Amino acid sequence: MHELSIVKDIFDTLEGHYGSKVEDIQKIQVTAGLLSNVQPVLIQNAFDAFIADNNSYAEMELEVLVNEIIAHCESCDKDFPVLYHRFVCPCGQPSSTIVQGNELYISKVIFKQKQ
Repeated sequence: MHELSIVKDIFDTLEGHYGSKVEDIQKIQVTAGLLSNVQPVLIQNAFDAFIADNNSYAEMELEVLVNEIIAHCESCDKDFPVLYHRFVCPCGQPSSTIVQGNELYISKVIFKQKQ
């Protein structure tokens, strides 16, 4: 399951960027494109398994946003949604230029409110 290594990489990135403040994170938002080969349910399960083994992250939440696939047509110079993996513009021309859909990144980090 490659989702567990993705979750580990997410925490490595957060620890590298925020250091000891990682324990103050309440919620992580990850954006994954449909072509990124990440299944939201599987990454949530991997996240839950990771935080179960790391008690200092026990209250942290994960939200996975999924981006649709958007391609760009060179013929009519417009972006269009790719449906059912058909990379054909409404103008009828095929396209292999992906604008959105293969990304995987941490899109938001929310820290606990200090009281």
